[in-house]
Amino acid sequence: MTDATFPHIAYSIDSRVMAFSTTREAYNTSAPYDGFNITHYCGDQPAHVAACRSRLCAALHVAPNRLVLPRQTHGTAIRLIDDAFFALTDEERAAALDGIDAVMTAATDCCIGVSTADCLPILLYDAAHHCAAAAHAGWRGMVGRIGSRTLRAMTAAFGTRPEDVRAVLGPAITLPSFEVGDEVAEAFAAAGFRLTDIGRRFPARDGERWHIDLHAAATIDLCEAGIDLCHLMVSATDTFTHTDEFFSARRLGIGSGRIFTGIVLREM
Repeated sequence: MTDATFPHIAYSIDSRVMAFSTTREAYNTSAPYDGFNITHYCGDQPAHVAACRSRLCAALHVAPNRLVLPRQTHGTAIRLIDDAFFALTDEERAAALDGIDAVMTAATDCCIGVSTADCLPILLYDAAHHCAAAAHAGWRGMVGRIGSRTLRAMTAAFGTRPEDVRAVLGPAITLPSFEVGDEVAEAFAAAGFRLTDIGRRFPARDGERWHIDLHAAATIDLCEAGIDLCHLMVSATDTFTHTDEFFSARRLGIGSGRIFTGIVLREM
């Protein structure tokens, strides 16, 4: 589908789409931004971000103005990317994407995606209606069940049925590394998650601390919403322990690069 020459891992979910997560690869910049980064609001040099974006768009055969990355805020707001969106000015697009943590589209030859650095990226593809979504799920987004919210938004916009959806849960921090406070565990419990299904308590300096499994929480959320477990692709890579390959905000600091997990729909 593409002669992609950007560092990434690809997800084989359908022959009509390109789904991927970028990896770091040293790319002419200094730590903690040493790697492939297209996220413009994490403090990286604009010239480096622009170079990475240009490289990505050229590899995907996507026009630069059809690369869509929202400015995420750990919420659950979802934005439809359609012809009306692409008709907006640059300033209007930026405003429309501010505070958005999931995007969805049926437009072909554009790339939608989310940026993460320990949070969980979720891709949803509806094979029957040839439409897709990308969602950013940190613990707050997961407590807000952004995965199933996005699925319902696709149903409202495109007629998506859960049984037609293929999902990808990309690279993120995993349970052994994701220590949280009791208030976070309590928030998951209040949202209807059984802590024994998504977490464990590990010894810590001050006793025991909860560790949360974002992949498990997302799997439960999406399967409860009707997606077949066999249609779920899960990356087991821990971003916190694999900073040679992926950015990690917990390991490298918030002021570092980001993974971009995206999807491109091709003409049917």
